[in-house]
Parts: sequence; C-alpha cells; structure tokens
Amino acid sequence: MLKNISPILSPELLKILMEMGHGDEIVIGDGNFPAASVAQRLVRLDGHGVPEVLDAILKLFPLDTYVESPVALMDNGDAANEPPIWTDYRNIVKDNEGEKSFELVERFAFYDRAKKAYAVVATGETAIYANIILKKGVVI
Repeated sequence: MLKNISPILSPELLKILMEMGHGDEIVIGDGNFPAASVAQRLVRLDGHGVPEVLDAILKLFPLDTYVESPVALMDNGDAANEPPIWTDYRNIVKDNEGEKSFELVERFAFYDRAKKAYAVVATGETAIYANIILKKGVVI
C-alpha cells in the first residue's frame, strides 16, 4: 500500500503511467468503447467511471505543455448538444492542470488514434461520447 495514491489506480495502471514518456498518449474509454480491439496495452477498470479515473490519473500525470491541445475528446458531431460529461472533464483538468485546450476528434479518427496510444483504460462509464485521450507531458 502507498500513501496519497488513489486506490482506483491499479498496480498495472501505475506501471503503465510510469513507463510512458513525453508525448505518449493514454485513452480512457467509456463502457461502449472497443478497448480490447484497439489497445496495445489494456487496463480494465470496469467498476469506475471516466471522471474518477481521469481525476486519479491527473493527480500523478502531467499533461503536455508543448502541444496546443493535450486533451482530445471523441466528437459527437453535434456542437449544439455537447455531452454533459465534457463539462466535468474540463473542470477536472482545470483543477489538476489549469486551463487546457481540448481537441475534438471525429469518431473513426479517434479509434485510429487510440490504436496508436500507449495504453487504453476500459471503464464502466455509461455516459455516451465519454472517451478521452491524454498526452503525457514532462515531469519537472
């Protein structure tokens, strides 16, 4: 047991976060995301939602400051009806990393990008279009 590390973060996920280098990406997928078919490295956190996993990861994981948008969301294709969970993501990122720009990525382009990601975390999140990609920054 370690202090100050969320119990949501499994030993397997902590190892992956440590292995990742600057510019590597990690996907946190909702319950509908095809995690097993796209992941190079898959971590299952089925009993948890994306917001709590995102918050736990960002307590340990710096976002890339050398890119315009270190966070990417799967675009729902309907700018007038943004998924409510995206507001939660913006607040979690702001609380942990300050104001950051979010990129919207078309669904099939998101899947292609996920295939190249260092790892995918599969959650039990039930919200739709709740998938998110984080680009790791430099620990200073």
